[in-house]
Amino acid sequence: MAGGQERVLRRRIKSVQSTKKITRAMELIAASRIVKAQQRVAAARPYSERITEVIRNLAKAGAGRGSPLLEAREEITTVCFVVIAADRGLAGGYNSSVIRLAERALLAERAQGRQTALITVGKKAHGYFRFRGYEIAESFSGFSDDPSYEDARAVASFVTEKFEAGEYDQVRIAYTRFLSLGTQRATDSTFLPLERLAEDEAPSDGPTADYEFEPSPDEILDRLLPRYAEARLYAAMLDAAASEHANRQRAMKSATDNADDLITRLSRVMNRARQDAITTEIMEIVGGAEALRQGAGNHEDLLVDVVGGAHDLFPETYDSHHPHHPRSDA
Repeated sequence: MAGGQERVLRRRIKSVQSTKKITRAMELIAASRIVKAQQRVAAARPYSERITEVIRNLAKAGAGRGSPLLEAREEITTVCFVVIAADRGLAGGYNSSVIRLAERALLAERAQGRQTALITVGKKAHGYFRFRGYEIAESFSGFSDDPSYEDARAVASFVTEKFEAGEYDQVRIAYTRFLSLGTQRATDSTFLPLERLAEDEAPSDGPTADYEFEPSPDEILDRLLPRYAEARLYAAMLDAAASEHANRQRAMKSATDNADDLITRLSRVMNRARQDAITTEIMEIVGGAEALRQGAGNHEDLLVDVVGGAHDLFPETYDSHHPHHPRSDA
């Protein structure tokens, strides 16, 4: 019984050790990718800042009036949600936090009598909402941990076309914002209409330049606004990718630590079972030796009892002078 338990525990320890190797490798991979993701976020920031500055200057020149991407609808009847999650799991609460945030916001819009549309980015978001019976307008996947600008352009083009066509009155984006290596926050913000960059948002201190635009400011703004939308969505995807790697690194480190603790506990149980088995074998050996020793000491008494019983049964076959010896003529 104890030997069988020891074999089961040894197999389980070997299985946990194999799992620990996998989680440790995934932890190291995620840690290396966090650095790359942070570098990409920092590299994309100057472009976003420059295009924002250009659009602000265009707004100061009077452009943007009547632009469909900037004008808020008088009545909001249909709200579209773009949910950015991961293609893979094993990232702790990363996927569940942003998906549940988006679902609560979606249900709140429905409670106000508005229609909703859903666009998912990442297989986990698509699988979650499809399993629960939500209608998904479009799904994008395959690039959650390493998004490119072209991926952001594909998503932004689909959304802006629907918004400009009047199918969506508002577009909101749910993603995980990367604040630091230890802090990420699920965020729900308005994506379309784009926020209007007013003149009073420009810094008041320091000299400002006057620009002459060719072609007209309205035409330039019409070309830049889609790029501005792509840049904002790309920044959200980069934040989500960095957050995914950070959450996966923490989850895999926790799994590796738990594997160490489980191996320690199972080793103690196995050692205890081995000691019990050894103790049982020793007791069996000692008991057998004691039985053999007692059997050897009682051998002569057993012989006398056997011979005496034979004399009582067959008295004629034994010598009267030597009752314990048979007669010679018997």
